[in-house]
Amino acid sequence: MAKTVPLDAPTLAWARTVFGDYYHRATIAPPERLTRREFAAFPFATETFMRRHATLRTPEEFRAFLTTEIPRHVYYSSAYYRHPAETSMSAKEWLGADLIFDLDSDHLRGAGSLRYEAQLALVKRKLVALLDDFLFGDFGIDPRETAIVFSGGRGYHVHVRAEGFRSLTSPERRELVDYVLGTGVDPLRAVRTREQTVDVPLDADSEEPTSRGSRSGVPRARYLVPPEAPGWSGRTTRAVLELLDRWQKVGTKAAADEMIGFGIVPVKARKWARALLEGDGAAKIRRSGTLEVFQKEVPDEFLAAVLPRAAIELQGETDAPVTTDIHRLIRLPGSIHGGTGLRVVPLERDALDDFDPFRDALLGPLNGGRTKVSYTEDVAYPFPSGGLAGRRGDSASLPTPLALFLVLRGEAALPPSPA
Repeated sequence: MAKTVPLDAPTLAWARTVFGDYYHRATIAPPERLTRREFAAFPFATETFMRRHATLRTPEEFRAFLTTEIPRHVYYSSAYYRHPAETSMSAKEWLGADLIFDLDSDHLRGAGSLRYEAQLALVKRKLVALLDDFLFGDFGIDPRETAIVFSGGRGYHVHVRAEGFRSLTSPERRELVDYVLGTGVDPLRAVRTREQTVDVPLDADSEEPTSRGSRSGVPRARYLVPPEAPGWSGRTTRAVLELLDRWQKVGTKAAADEMIGFGIVPVKARKWARALLEGDGAAKIRRSGTLEVFQKEVPDEFLAAVLPRAAIELQGETDAPVTTDIHRLIRLPGSIHGGTGLRVVPLERDALDDFDPFRDALLGPLNGGRTKVSYTEDVAYPFPSGGLAGRRGDSASLPTPLALFLVLRGEAALPPSPA
């Protein structure tokens, strides 16, 4: 659920007014199967608590809920219930649930050291891989049966509403998550062995050779499966090729050091790095997929160390508890994120590449009202019209959507109220 910065009463009242103005003018579509959903909201209050088990019977009630409650955060259930207003899950009588994937920068390796805008860029790249490689690719889900939503905070949600997924149990949904995460996947499945043929005499007295299959003592050739192969095999090959590309850019020493980090002994790591990068080993692998680029047959130790690391770089990133929870509350598309003041934006896949949260999720235009704030932190964000930057302790008059963003994040404060 939401991480909410505490605000004093005057600031809460100001923010609630800004939210209310938005909810009164916005056109927000109610979720499908409205009457089967549970709704929940966090109000603007100094004490944070959630109001749950609300039911809305008509689009008019849905709109009134937003314009009268003016919630700081608002959610609805991914599940459908026979009696959504009941307070116990058993009494609600579960009928099914959308399949939800939640990608959040909190769950991405290495994202903690990145600035907010870089985190959002990274999580969007992961989202594209989840959609194109896994959901639309491996799972064969029709894009028209999915909904993509910018969460307004640190990531994106994907709602899969295909009928065949709605009845899945938590363990069945866990299997989908495990596949996306690569849990239990053996990267060596991306390697194929082709038996070499050798010419040997038919018998000791014959001078006519014949081709026989590979036999004991004859090396077998190993190849990566084609990068366009389906599933994790092709995905692993693509990861290996990207790993080789990176090594060619950083050079032999850096590649050897990385192999040592994989657990390969230094002597072998340096030898294999030279074979790949100072010869034409990497180029041969890219051209034909062959792994026979070393002086002797390709070492199992190299495969065992490098392939898993390459596969890890392309593993999916998703919040497993969200996907496996068949009673999950998910943020309402079209609402406002109470920790940023950014809109929760529904998106089509074709619009995702050009989507910029700092431009497209703002609560309103930047040429409207302005609000004076004092910076409580040094800030720098790539908002339109030259960005937003300020030093701790300074004051500024900002477009209200930007002032709201900083205040809700705890990076700016309103001037003290007159005594």
